[in-house]
Amino acid sequence: MTAGAVGSAILDACPVCRAPAPRPFLSLEGRDYWRCAICEARFLDPRYYPSREAERAHYLHHENRPDDPQYRRFLSKIADPLMERLEPGARGLDYGCGPGPALAAMLKEAGHPMALYDPFFHPDPAVLNWVYDFVTCTETAEHFHHPAEEFDRLGGLLRPGGWLAIMTCFQTEDERFADWRYRRDPTHVVFYREATMRFIAGSRGWACEVPAKDVALMRKPPEA
Repeated sequence: MTAGAVGSAILDACPVCRAPAPRPFLSLEGRDYWRCAICEARFLDPRYYPSREAERAHYLHHENRPDDPQYRRFLSKIADPLMERLEPGARGLDYGCGPGPALAAMLKEAGHPMALYDPFFHPDPAVLNWVYDFVTCTETAEHFHHPAEEFDRLGGLLRPGGWLAIMTCFQTEDERFADWRYRRDPTHVVFYREATMRFIAGSRGWACEVPAKDVALMRKPPEA
């Protein structure tokens, strides 16, 4: 592994918050990373993003079965605080659900009708024409190639007063970035801090709560 300054390429704007002139962060294993001084995100240079074919092939190796008790315990970190805030029968969308939509199954069992969307495994564009009481996005945001646009889309899928529930491993100390297992996943291209999540919400006029590590619950304001 080598670590050093990012090469000569220049990025015009942060892909997370659109702030101009992100700063070079690190060069690791032949790939360049950047950081944003405004939203505090770290992200891979787009030149090194995986192809759609490589992404899909990698996701097929995930073993996240809806009937796996251990995986359900992992997802309860986001499911439990979200359900505490939902009205009975609230209707949701699991965005980026993957081939095994375990979280959607848990929420459906709790009485919440669920729609599914995933660009690789549930690519039904019709579900993106509706608005929902809540949208879940679990272990997905780190894969976004165009995160600012994705968060705009997610906001548009929510009714006023609706909840956006995000779970992704928050980045903390820069000194640990090079050896961080989350960075080493070839499909992970954006790395958020808790401050990044609060910035994403605040810049759109949404409230943001962090009820557990790596979980952000954002809420659109109700209609006046």
